[in-house]
Amino acid sequence: MASLRGILFYILFTTILIRKTVTASSGGENRTVKFSNPSLEKITNYRNVRGAFTVKNSPRDKSEEQNSKIANLLNRTSLIAIPRFSLSKVQQHIKMDPKQFQCTSEFEPLCINKTLTFKEKILQEFKRVRDELLIHDPNIYHINYKSSSNRNKTSAMCLLLKAKVQMLRKTNKPPFNSNLLGSLFPKQKFLAQHRGPNKTCVIVSSAGSMKKSKLGSFINSHDIVLRFNHAPTKTYEKDVGKKTTIRIVNSQVVSKAQFNFLNASIFQNISIGIWDPGKYNASLSQWLSNPDFDLFTNYKAFMMRHPDADVNVIDPRSIWRLWNALQDYTIESVVRKNPPTSGFIGIALLLPLCSHIDIVEYIPSTRLTSMCHYYDDEVNSGCTFGEWHPLAAEKLMVYDMNVASDFSVFQKGIVKVQGKRNKLCDK
Repeated sequence: MASLRGILFYILFTTILIRKTVTASSGGENRTVKFSNPSLEKITNYRNVRGAFTVKNSPRDKSEEQNSKIANLLNRTSLIAIPRFSLSKVQQHIKMDPKQFQCTSEFEPLCINKTLTFKEKILQEFKRVRDELLIHDPNIYHINYKSSSNRNKTSAMCLLLKAKVQMLRKTNKPPFNSNLLGSLFPKQKFLAQHRGPNKTCVIVSSAGSMKKSKLGSFINSHDIVLRFNHAPTKTYEKDVGKKTTIRIVNSQVVSKAQFNFLNASIFQNISIGIWDPGKYNASLSQWLSNPDFDLFTNYKAFMMRHPDADVNVIDPRSIWRLWNALQDYTIESVVRKNPPTSGFIGIALLLPLCSHIDIVEYIPSTRLTSMCHYYDDEVNSGCTFGEWHPLAAEKLMVYDMNVASDFSVFQKGIVKVQGKRNKLCDK
C-alpha cells in the first residue's frame, strides 16, 4: 500500500513540475541549466494577470493593472543567452497531412467542413506558439516595453498605421553628416513613381507552399508586387509571377557575400527597403555604431554606383514602433522579444499606399509544407509558425484584418487586407 502511495505521489509530482535540461556550449565548456515546466510557469503568470480583474476596480484601472503586469513580464532579463534561431540546424516537419483538407468546390458542405477544420487547426497552432512563454527568452534587444493607451481600443489596422514604418531620408544632420550616408539616402518619397489612387498591391511570401500554387498570373495583375530578400522568380514564374516592384531586404542579405547584393540582377532597377533593427530605444547614433549586421558598407557602395536608385534604409526606430503595435494588439500574451519579420514590415509599409493588399501564403493554405522556401530544400515548420521572430502573433494580427473568405485564405492561400481609404485611424 505504501508502495502504491509512493508511485501515485511520484506521478503527481512529475506531472505538476517537470524538470528540463538544456545543455549550452560556452567558452569551450558545457554547462547544464535546469528550469521549471514552461506550461506551469505560463499558467501561473497568466493567472496573476487575470487576478487584476477584480470587481472593485474600474475598467480603466483593470486595464492598467493588466498592462503593467504584461510589461513586467516583458522586461525581465534573461538568465541564459540563446543564439539566434538557425534554420539550417533544425529539421522539423508538419505534424499533419494538409492534403486531406484540400477541396475546390467552395460552397459544397464537405468542402466547407474541410476548410473550417483546417482553419481551426492552423489558428490553434498559431495561438499555441504565440502563447508559449519562453522563460529564458533572452532580451538581447533590451526591450523595455511600456503599455500604450492604444491597448484594448484600437483596431489592428490603425495600430499598424500609427506605427508609421518609414525610410530614412537625405539629410546633412547628425549622425549621418560625417559618413556620407545622409547624402546617399534618397530624397524622394519611397515608391514615389508608383504612388496614386486605387493602387492594388500583392505581397508574395517565400513560403514552400508557393510551389504548385499557380498564382503567377494573379500576382502579376497587381500594380505593386512586393517580394523578400533574394527570393527568385526565374523558373518559378508560374507559381510566383515575374513582376517585382519592391523587395524588403534584411541586413544579412545586404552584408553577406553569398547574396551578392552589389551585383545580383534581382536587386537592380527596383525599389528596395533595407532593415536592421538595432536595439530597442537606441538612438540613431547608437544604431549606426552597433547594427546587427554591417549594412552600411555595401549600401554606400551600391548608392555610389546607382545614385538615383530607390534603395532605402528603414528607420530602425519605426521597426520597434511596429513591435510595440504588435504587443499593444496582443493583449493576452507576451510577444517574443525579437524584431518583427520582413513580412510584417512589408505589410505596414504598403498599408498606407494601397487600396487593398493581397498577401499570398502568409497564412498557410492547405498547400502547407515543411519546406521553408519555394526555392530551396530547407525543412522546418518554424518558418511558418515562428521560432525566433514573433511570427505567430503577427499572423494572428493580420488575420484579424482579413476581409477575404475562409476559402480564399485556407484553400487559395490569399489573405486580403483593405488599405487606408478612410479617416477612421486619424482620430
